[in-house]
Amino acid sequence: MEDMEENTSRSRSAGLNNRESIAHAGWAERLAPALLVLAGLAAWELAARAGWISTLFFPAPSSIAGTLAAWIVSGELAVNLGATLYRFGAGLAAGGAAGFAFGLVLGLSGRLRRILDPLVSGLYSLPKLALFPLFLIFFGLGDSSRIVLIALAAFFPMLINTMGGVQQINPDYLEIARSYGTSRGLLLRRVVFPGSLPSVLSGLRLAVGTSLMITVAVELINARTGLGAVIWMAWQTLRTEVLYVALLATATLGITSHVLLEFLSRRLIPWQMERGKELPTKAILEI
Repeated sequence: MEDMEENTSRSRSAGLNNRESIAHAGWAERLAPALLVLAGLAAWELAARAGWISTLFFPAPSSIAGTLAAWIVSGELAVNLGATLYRFGAGLAAGGAAGFAFGLVLGLSGRLRRILDPLVSGLYSLPKLALFPLFLIFFGLGDSSRIVLIALAAFFPMLINTMGGVQQINPDYLEIARSYGTSRGLLLRRVVFPGSLPSVLSGLRLAVGTSLMITVAVELINARTGLGAVIWMAWQTLRTEVLYVALLATATLGITSHVLLEFLSRRLIPWQMERGKELPTKAILEI
């Protein structure tokens, strides 16, 4: 009896040690990128102060931080960041919603998919910025043309990934649901949408990244406000501190989007975060 208790206590302590080691490894993985960034900034600062690099093209991080603080206090950063967020958010919402809806339709309708697939492939391969002059003619010189272009950039990743996600659903699930007389709306809500959700979120990731790149690119070409316009003006006037501030703000937008999408994925598809787990059929069984 004493041997059994001793073995049990040893196994418990071993399990606790394993959990602690896993937790420490997790924290180390999270801290490693931040430590690498800090080390790079320190080396950059040292090289700029020592005159090893040109401060015209590579100003010291402390100088960039001062410019960032001045832009925050003056409100210029808020104005330009707000303009970029408005165009990015409006285009992503419009294009993402349309791509999701059309993706569901094409994923469920094989005949319609075969008819429209060549058209989708052809339009998707077109460089989006090449269409911007046409959008300027049709929608004018204001934000409408920019938002439509951003929406187009978000549309195709959502369409293709949603359509692929619907096609990957096991046909037996759909047949079981139909055999119980499930309505089309309930079928979409309880079978099609949960089954395609991982691919939909993958499409959303691609749509967010593509939309952000197109937003900044279109502001470089035709805008007076926004982070892209700030980057272009800073390059023309060689105000490299402002250029790096705008690039830092753009990178922060990308990182924030990534964190939010990770949080959304963990809430909506927690089973995808663990290996070896298949898509649950609970939604189908509860119909």
